Formats: sequence, C-alpha cells, structure tokens
Amino acid sequence: MITPRYAGCARGRVQRWLPMTERQGSDERSPRPRLETTEVVRSRMSRQRARDTGIEVSVRQELHRMGLRFRIHRRPLQGVRREADLIFTRVKVAVFVDGCFWHGCPDHATWPKNNEQFWRTKIEGNRARDVDTDARLAAAGWLTVRIWEHEKAVDAALRVAATVRDRRGHDRPGLRHGVGGVS
Repeated sequence: MITPRYAGCARGRVQRWLPMTERQGSDERSPRPRLETTEVVRSRMSRQRARDTGIEVSVRQELHRMGLRFRIHRRPLQGVRREADLIFTRVKVAVFVDGCFWHGCPDHATWPKNNEQFWRTKIEGNRARDVDTDARLAAAGWLTVRIWEHEKAVDAALRVAATVRDRRGHDRPGLRHGVGGVS
C-alpha cells in the first residue's frame, strides 16, 4: 500500500502524493517506463553522486589553492533551471563538470546494451540541454567552461584559472601567479 506523502504546494494548496495514474492531469505526463535492470545495477546507479564528485572537489581544491574564490552549485541565470558546479559571478564564468557516461563524452562514452533506447534518449537529451545551456549563458554574457570527469584536476583548474584571468582583462591580486603552475 502506498502511504500519502506531501510534495509541497501547487498553486497555494498542499496536495497529497498520488501514484501517476491517480493524479489529475495524468493525461499530460505519462509515467516513466519500468526499466529492465538488476538489483546490482539499480543499487550502483542510485549511488551515483550528482554533486561533489571526486573530480569536482579536486578542481575546487586546485582553484582555491591558486587563490580563486567562487560559488558552488548555483544558477547563473534567474529563471533558468540549470545549475553550474562553480560560478565566478564578477567575471561571469560558469563551470560545469560533466560525467563521461551521463553527458556522452566523445572519448569514453558507452552506450548500454540494456534499455538501449531509454539511455540513448537520456544521454542525447543531456547533450542537447548542455548546448542549450551554453547558448543561454552566452546570450546573457556568460562564458561556459566544461570539464570532463576523465580530465586531470590540475589541468582543468589551470584552464579555468586562465579563463577567469582572461575575463578579468588584467591581473588582480585574487589570482596568485606561480601557484599550481599558473604563470
């Protein structure tokens, strides 16, 4: 039996959680398909981190060591439901750390054999959303830096630091030269 839970407010009213088939307006959204998978795969996929991944934390540490300060997990643009992993607000640089599987890395992406159509649609949708995000940010004057999870943290941090320095237009005390290979 499904127990009622509260999912927040919708148009000022608290609504009881219902299965998709019992919701009003269920014609608009169909329920997600039940994927054929094993418990081992389901368990592994549920443990995948969405934030604070190893590469993300390593890049943040390197950037901090270089003297750069930034915000983490923020939306660069109001009204756009896309969250950057790091943002440098003053110079309008947004950094996204993309997973090779989830974003279809050209070097390391693999196409699962099980539920192939679902995953192809999901990954291609992520790629399209990434392109759309880059375009929206560029239109608002932001520069996007994308880091793949397979990149070395030091190399990625150097690329981000160079981008931030270029956007500043001149050297400022906030970026220490000679630290971490930045010159």
